[in-house]
Amino acid sequence: MTATVKRELLVRHLEAWAPAALHRGRRVVYTHGFADADGGESAEAAARVLVDQTDFVRGRELSMLLVGEQVEPVRERVAAVVGDAALVVHAVSGGTDARLAVALKAGGAHRVPLLGFLDASASEPPAVPTVAALTAGKPAEVLLVLPPGVSPAPYREGWPLSTSVELATGEDPGELLVFGTTSGKSLESFKEALWAVDEFAGVRYRDPGDPDRHLIDISLSPHPGPLRRELLAHLSRVGSATVTELRTFALTSTIYRAADVTRVLHTLIDSDAVTRQPPAGRLGGDVVIALG
Repeated sequence: MTATVKRELLVRHLEAWAPAALHRGRRVVYTHGFADADGGESAEAAARVLVDQTDFVRGRELSMLLVGEQVEPVRERVAAVVGDAALVVHAVSGGTDARLAVALKAGGAHRVPLLGFLDASASEPPAVPTVAALTAGKPAEVLLVLPPGVSPAPYREGWPLSTSVELATGEDPGELLVFGTTSGKSLESFKEALWAVDEFAGVRYRDPGDPDRHLIDISLSPHPGPLRRELLAHLSRVGSATVTELRTFALTSTIYRAADVTRVLHTLIDSDAVTRQPPAGRLGGDVVIALG
């Protein structure tokens, strides 16, 4: 069940990332680590998205780098999708930890738009330097999936902006999806994709920062309860914050979007749970919010 959610999220994010990356750089690299872990299904899905972008490649180079234990069968599967499209595919076997950094260097991924997808949910967690190697891109992004119970903290090294969400199928800890980026705009785009995926029976989100571990249905209008609690807890720590600061907090420290903050703040103000200065007018970014 989680495999379907991860694959759709990857596809949705790629659909937004690839056109912007091609507009920005003459060379664009997408890297798919642990490519053989699911038999190549996610790599094939990614290739279909990239092939759809090849009409915009004129004068540019779009490449896909497959890395894993034994990726030749995956390369063949991807090649069948690519056909004669202008997508360059490279495959490197020998293990993601052992080969990814070297493959990125050989593939010319330094200081070019770079997105890496590493689904390590069925293996040992990747080494921290493996994930950090993707920061060689400019801009750089990583979509990382960790096994249940693994902390995302070490993997944030080198990523100025990051967020994480648990893919839950019950009360037990679920796989942890971590997104890291050097672009605030891309983080917002990822959050939009996160809530836009189709709801699949049995799979819900859990905010790693929610001490009550509430399960949240996947929805374009997610239940605001956990965000309400996290905003109040944050305000109790910092005393007061502007609306802009609270939007940034939600974007980077919760699974919610910045836009969700405005909706929750209106309810908190109406219930006198928080105060605002100035007390009237539009709820703009410079309005200061404090506990009531």
